[in-house]
Amino acid sequence: MTSNTVTLSFDGPIATLTLNRPDTLNSISEQLTIDAREALAEVRETKSVRALILTGAGRAFCAGAELNESLVNGDGAQSAGESLNATMRDQTNPLIVDLKTLPVPVVAAVNGAAAGAGVGFALAADITIAARSASFILTFGPKLGLVPDVGTTWHLPRRIGTARAMALSLLGNKLSAAQAEQWGLIWQCVDDDQLHATALQLARTLASSPSHIALELRQAIAQSASNTLEEQLDYERERQCVMVEKPTFREGVRAFREKRAPVFD
Repeated sequence: MTSNTVTLSFDGPIATLTLNRPDTLNSISEQLTIDAREALAEVRETKSVRALILTGAGRAFCAGAELNESLVNGDGAQSAGESLNATMRDQTNPLIVDLKTLPVPVVAAVNGAAAGAGVGFALAADITIAARSASFILTFGPKLGLVPDVGTTWHLPRRIGTARAMALSLLGNKLSAAQAEQWGLIWQCVDDDQLHATALQLARTLASSPSHIALELRQAIAQSASNTLEEQLDYERERQCVMVEKPTFREGVRAFREKRAPVFD
């Protein structure tokens, strides 16, 4: 799939979704949201795909939402708040849900600046890596008087804790990729010329895992945030008892006993 705002390419079991508005630093427009959702639907329907890489074209990953006139003053028929409500309800929020419910693991390869909603987009991936020259900045609060969106306030404290999440959101300081790695915001900071190769290597490793595990792990880790220890132990028991019946578990045990790499369908 190729559109004016995103490209979707396939390399065996790995799909790559590239935000492709480099002239606007890949800012999120209505059309980009529509096209990205269509691309994710294609990934979901392509049974041979077992991992997805999410990245940006040009020198930025994503500069956040496009700050156009309708966002400030509405579109004539609706106020700014009404128009934004419709956009978030019908477009950007469903896009994040599409990413989080994708039945394959997602690797975000942050190739440059991730600002505003671009940060939330990067954090919606299962594994986030970044080029050494990349940075993360949240300007919603100090520059626009807004709370962050696209799930940023959900993902951020879960990755780096409440204190750092509050400070980043209130101050709007730029966070380097190296510092993001140290804080646990991202999995790995790599040299710029190694970003694509590292993302591809991660995706290939993930593609060799059981196809159902990404969804299961997302749900298990999300549940742990609100469950008591006893509730989480029960959850683990329930899910393991379901998954132990799957052919993937039997193949994993056989491979372990035979001292070989497992091969999952």
